[in-house]
Amino acid sequence: MLPFTLISVTVAIGLFLLIRMPNIEYLFVAAYTIVQYVVLTTAWNILGGYTGYVNFGSAAFFALGAYSSVALATFANQLDELVPESIAPMLHLIFPLSIPVLIVIGGVVSGIVGLGMGYLTLRLRGAFFAIATLAMAVVLQTLVVNWEFVGGSSGAYIVRPGEFPGLGSYMQYLFALMLALAVLALVTARAIERSRLGYGFAAIRDDELAAEASGVPTLRLKLIATTLSGTLMGMAGAPFPYYIGYLQPQSAFSLEYAVNSIAMPMIGGTMSWVGPLVGTLLLGTLQQTANVTISSAVNLLLVGLLLIGFVIVAPNGIVGLVQDRLRARRAK
Repeated sequence: MLPFTLISVTVAIGLFLLIRMPNIEYLFVAAYTIVQYVVLTTAWNILGGYTGYVNFGSAAFFALGAYSSVALATFANQLDELVPESIAPMLHLIFPLSIPVLIVIGGVVSGIVGLGMGYLTLRLRGAFFAIATLAMAVVLQTLVVNWEFVGGSSGAYIVRPGEFPGLGSYMQYLFALMLALAVLALVTARAIERSRLGYGFAAIRDDELAAEASGVPTLRLKLIATTLSGTLMGMAGAPFPYYIGYLQPQSAFSLEYAVNSIAMPMIGGTMSWVGPLVGTLLLGTLQQTANVTISSAVNLLLVGLLLIGFVIVAPNGIVGLVQDRLRARRAK
């Protein structure tokens, strides 16, 4: 009952703040960003919270999903130039791909990279693993900057329709897709938490050497965690070019994604599937309100101040703090 109470309170605060947005269209833009972070933070928590491996490369997986969509859109636009005339008519029946298909492809690409990253880095632990994930993000950004097919350092434009049949504006359609993806991510995280897989992740997080000595297949479980986490992040990034309209490396690999992906779960609580949701709804709503009332430049300042405050007052996050208080009451 506790998680749902926390969600209800947080959503109520969020709705109160979001309703002050200047117009309904911006409301969907702001809501899309918040829901997008729900997917990202839930994905980060599968590896960083459940398994205890802090990933600083969240923006890289997000960008992989986004650039997968850009690459496929560019291929569709240049199809006649890139393929033989004999098969071009058949491919025109398939391309351009719909966004749900792009989400799946973005997830597959990022999941494969997550698996590869796991093989290369999961023998490292602690700060060494975190630095390796950050280095991976830098390498991928360098590759994208020098890949002219997807715009290189200049970026690429994506033309999206103004409306989607049955849903009004295209922004509402994108929001509906991201909301469905957020539900999928939360259901996945909750299922993992209460399964043998989740108990294996927790054993690795608590004491990896002891888990390994007890027969837990630690490497296999960590590879599953990196693959799942990367897949969900890539799926979150796939619609991003259609949301923003113009994608460049600086926006796709933004520091804001990496920082928020870590800070939001830590503020909400990393030990439970509901922690990232609560932290994202709270911090995401504050950031979107600040965008309108103050400036987007204060977003990282908000993250820093709240993170410092919660590390001091509630190191286990909002969910952990409330659970500790309830346990203390029951003990009296």
